[in-house]
Amino acid sequence: MADHDYPQVKKIDVISGARVLSEGWDPTVQHDIYIEGSEIKNIAPHLTSASSHTSKKVLDARNCLIAPSLCHAHIHLDKCFLLSDPKFADLEIVKGDFAEAMEITAKAKARFDKDDLLRRGTWLIAESIAAGVTHMRAFVEVDHIVHMKCLNAAIDLKRKFAAACTIQICAFAQEPIYSGTHGDANRELMEAAVFNEHVSVVGTTPYVENNEETLKKNIGWAMKMGSDCNIHLDFHLDYNLDGSKNAQTDFVAKRLQSMSLYQRIRSSAERLTVVLSHCTRLTMYDEPEWQALSQCVQHLELYFVGLPTSDLYMMGKPRDHEGGGERVRGTLQIPQMIQRYGIRGAIAINNVGNAFTPYGSCDPLSIASMGVGLYHAGTKKDARMLYECVSGRAMEAIGYSSRPFMIGEPATFVLFDMRGSGGSLLSTRRERKSLQEVLFDPPKGRKTILKGHLITT
Repeated sequence: MADHDYPQVKKIDVISGARVLSEGWDPTVQHDIYIEGSEIKNIAPHLTSASSHTSKKVLDARNCLIAPSLCHAHIHLDKCFLLSDPKFADLEIVKGDFAEAMEITAKAKARFDKDDLLRRGTWLIAESIAAGVTHMRAFVEVDHIVHMKCLNAAIDLKRKFAAACTIQICAFAQEPIYSGTHGDANRELMEAAVFNEHVSVVGTTPYVENNEETLKKNIGWAMKMGSDCNIHLDFHLDYNLDGSKNAQTDFVAKRLQSMSLYQRIRSSAERLTVVLSHCTRLTMYDEPEWQALSQCVQHLELYFVGLPTSDLYMMGKPRDHEGGGERVRGTLQIPQMIQRYGIRGAIAINNVGNAFTPYGSCDPLSIASMGVGLYHAGTKKDARMLYECVSGRAMEAIGYSSRPFMIGEPATFVLFDMRGSGGSLLSTRRERKSLQEVLFDPPKGRKTILKGHLITT
């Protein structure tokens, strides 16, 4: 990649005149945020005299709302934008089901090379940063098709964007590791990948195995690797709406109860988490099952990540697949799980521009905004919850602490232009004045700040 493609990073000493969008702060009052090194030194009422900051590097935020930065708790880096890249133009969606998505992706993976992996990965990371993302868990596949190509590209991208975005790499087994023709080869490659110093997470897809026995062996293998390597765990799990199939979530939770590595007794500096993604089968749980699950996970560093755009696309087909008849949809009710059952969770994008999820963008706030209708969540309290699900709660799910606007914490934020769209001189331009308005209609104008540095891509 050319040098000019690299993100530009500018040090900031003061964010001047911002209105803070965070619980406990009055968004009608302007504040100045003082930064020392990478951390918040002080937050004070706005000084109206510009001369007060003349010796400092000041970011004028008088027309901005400032909020905790956004986080991708779950995004696939290697297979993004396959439907946008001319190299894969012949791989069109015809049926739109999971089997076809796997088939199309396998064909694409056979053609992956360093250039296209870096090109598409750069698109995803740059667009994410522009949306306000400062942290992401990036899934890259390791198997007999791609070997270490995707992992090596992710490592290059992690280095390239190190000053602009914290990228946590998950070595991911999308293919079976205990069944099928290539199970053994896939497992051997994954065992090599998870010991790479740049890999922070081991992830698998147990439901692609050919029976419940190999499915549980898949889970057990991932837990052993996580423990041996002292890294996070991430499972794509229970991705169905079939009441005749046993949910594996309870099995995972019970296995984790015997592993001190993933218990909540650990200090925040040592936190290793387990994430269960999709889990659409749980939408068929009754009240006793939810209560039992809640009790089971309370002492674990276990988080559920809902992936609504992918879930609704894959789990939303009519029974006859023609456009009529009964249409069952399934995605985790993350806000309800948090508020009613005390289960930890977040929401995320998953895929962008491929056969698993052909629509959507790299903006996590678009998912939170969609959640207003999806979860019937329109109150101020709901808005705060949905925003947390793509910011602080998402960061906690992947192992990062989140204490925004606290003295001594990293100066990491997203700034939203309050004035909305349209010409800057229009006196009639509608302003956003609250977190609720930002969530209902996410503004396009944003600035991203990571550890006291303004990031532009």
